[in-house]
Amino acid sequence: MNKNLRWKILLIVAVIGLSVWSFYPPGTKVNLGLDLKGGVHMVMRVRTDAALRIETETAVERLRETLATAAIQYAKLEVTNPTDFVVEGIQNDQAFRQAAVDVDTVFARSSGAGSYTYTMRPNVAAQLREEAVTQALQTIERRVNELGVAEPIVARQGAVDQILVQLPGVSDVARAKEVIRSTALLELKLVEQGPFPTQEAAMQAVNNVMPPDMMVVSGSQDVAATGGGTPGTVYYIVRRVAPVTGRDLRNSRPTLDENNLPAVSFTFNQDGARRFGQFTEQNIGRSLAVILDNRVFTAPTIQSRIADEGRITGSFTQQEAQDLSLVLRTGALPAPMDFLEERTVGPSLGQASIEAGVKASIGGLVLVVLFILFYYKLTGLNAVISIVVNLIILLGMMAYLGATMTLPGIAGFILTIGMGVDSNVLIFERIKEELATAKGVRAAVNAGFDRVWWTIVDTHVASLIAAMFLFQFGTGPIRGFATTLTIGLLSNVFTAVFVSRTVFEIVLARRGQAQTLSI
Repeated sequence: MNKNLRWKILLIVAVIGLSVWSFYPPGTKVNLGLDLKGGVHMVMRVRTDAALRIETETAVERLRETLATAAIQYAKLEVTNPTDFVVEGIQNDQAFRQAAVDVDTVFARSSGAGSYTYTMRPNVAAQLREEAVTQALQTIERRVNELGVAEPIVARQGAVDQILVQLPGVSDVARAKEVIRSTALLELKLVEQGPFPTQEAAMQAVNNVMPPDMMVVSGSQDVAATGGGTPGTVYYIVRRVAPVTGRDLRNSRPTLDENNLPAVSFTFNQDGARRFGQFTEQNIGRSLAVILDNRVFTAPTIQSRIADEGRITGSFTQQEAQDLSLVLRTGALPAPMDFLEERTVGPSLGQASIEAGVKASIGGLVLVVLFILFYYKLTGLNAVISIVVNLIILLGMMAYLGATMTLPGIAGFILTIGMGVDSNVLIFERIKEELATAKGVRAAVNAGFDRVWWTIVDTHVASLIAAMFLFQFGTGPIRGFATTLTIGLLSNVFTAVFVSRTVFEIVLARRGQAQTLSI
């Protein structure tokens, strides 16, 4: 055996060995998708109108403050729908237009007699809708990743405002749904009055006319605050505009309060810490409401200037504290979510899919082996070796790259068997043509591989282009199929040409000057 052939054999053995090491044992090293492992499949819709309303309400509150600072009188300033608001009873139109110049960049203004109607510009509305879906997608992806789900899928699907979420291996479906859909909007607002036992009592405190810059928010009263009695719902009158929100957070983590009960601590970023420090310094002795999703969790008294840290206490379990810190840490959703579809795949169904896929693969391989041995005789063993090595390399590469095996991925395995046979058929038929010209066996084999090489390259490049398009524009299972197909095509070039040719060289080296070939 010459030195060149020995190195080829060592290379093939090394590749097979590394591949087996990469995927063995397959139960722990091969990632399984939702359809094989079981888990949760959900399709959600982002309420983009809610995101537009938030932008409109924010613009209204800023305008209200601007008008109050400039002492401009008006009779009415309110939001009429997610993209519109009206201002009525303006006494000084020129002063108003100067004060509202910033609003004009986002809203188109139409004026009447002492009144103005503002409508969000279509390009701004379209951009805000797109940003809301993108931000929701990124936030959900961060939350899912922190849940510790292996190989989750979070992607857009169908309509522009729909998001697909697949969580393989998730057993606590209720917790996953709650973590994903929780808006988790944290606001720190100054308490003007309260707590009150009822909402009516809160309204009576302001003579049933709520000032436009204030609002009523409900919350749970502490057991400690009730003297050890049963906690109940109370109501606070708070400022409408929050000096800092969850968007100013740098981090959050579960912790314990002074009574060793679960709580959540958080820290602000640099800008948030500066604003919060100024705010608390100016309001020492007053109550600060910690509001999460429009509900007061606690309302402590500001004892001194607070720079960059805070804590949320309440009736938390340890799991609830962990989940709350998770959603705060990953950011608030820009808008509420609606669940359009929810489907749970049980582990037993996934196992049945694996067994069916394995049976289909083995069945296809057996039929291919029988045909190729019948048609190409002993040379067919060469093709069988090539196909088996191809499948080993394919499985090893998928495990090494961390790719997810799905049911369409198993279909990619079966297709790879067909592609391997196709390449070997091209080579074998070319060898038969060369033998028909009365060339020697060795010369015919070399000519067969050399002349078929570019044909194999052309067919595989064309298939790779199709696989790239599937991966780029497909979602979920389609990408799984494209991944398996891509790796299978690349490994097939190696096995059909390099491995198959090496096997021929080994056989011919053992037979010396062979005169015939079983093909």
